[in-house]
Amino acid sequence: MELHVDGIFRYEFTVPESAIDGNGHVNNVAYVQWMQDVAVRHATASSSADGMGGGAGIWVARSHYIEYLRPAFAGDRVQANTWIADLRRVRARRRYRFVRPFDGAVLAQGETDWVFINPATGRPRSIPDEIRQAFAVVPDE
Repeated sequence: MELHVDGIFRYEFTVPESAIDGNGHVNNVAYVQWMQDVAVRHATASSSADGMGGGAGIWVARSHYIEYLRPAFAGDRVQANTWIADLRRVRARRRYRFVRPFDGAVLAQGETDWVFINPATGRPRSIPDEIRQAFAVVPDE
């Protein structure tokens, strides 16, 4: 797990057999789970104030978008890259890119629109400054 000065969080893992579908490659749903997992890892690594909300609120996914580009298989090493592309009053747009380091193939890429929610009311609330300051916004390429 590694956070670079470029604001991109990188995490490598090996594709488990449990992620393989009937077609013999990684199931599409596994990528959505990996998106959530790497987002949590990034938030935890980036913020001493608990980037996940620190009790001030919770992050809820409003939408996911994912584009599948190449298949991945059990035993493949995958590098999950994630970064904050846009941070607004109550929302954060997080991007992802999954790369196979062995050959540099981009396997999938996508984004999630996260909304910061007050758990008591279920309504959006402003992202606290301590969470806001923990993340660099990486502009689109």
